[in-house]
Amino acid sequence: MNDIRIEQANPDDATDMASTVGQLLDEIMQAIGTKAFDFDVGASAQLLRDFLDSNRYAAFIARDVEGRIIGVITLVEGCALYAGGLMGTIPEFYVEPGWRSQGVGAALAETARVHARLRGWKRLEVTTPPLPEFARTLAFYERQGFSVTGGLKLKLEVQA
Repeated sequence: MNDIRIEQANPDDATDMASTVGQLLDEIMQAIGTKAFDFDVGASAQLLRDFLDSNRYAAFIARDVEGRIIGVITLVEGCALYAGGLMGTIPEFYVEPGWRSQGVGAALAETARVHARLRGWKRLEVTTPPLPEFARTLAFYERQGFSVTGGLKLKLEVQA
């Protein structure tokens, strides 16, 4: 882990980050056998640049000794009465398979925790990919201090 560095992403990282998020989505779709996402790296990189310009979105990356991105975590600010105020959601969190169980994910999770405290968020929330295929992911989140609150993540497309 000494050769890994965590840093806040900047717009120059957008294409590599989007590609890494694409790996996350591909891994999910392969595991569940369903094309659940329609992902375009170029369009997503531009969205990421726009998001990074906002005051509500942050992204952190883990780099190996050669400077290659090996993990990402993204955070977006929201608010909810049930959370007691401002809160953060983790939309994407991914560590390349060859780097798992080496502390990279834990370092990214701790970076997110520090960011949340600095922003004054009451809590962080994350949704696991589908279970039981991603039971190891759930166990990782629990080791990082997250607790299951119940329910399922649902979506409703509102734009064509």
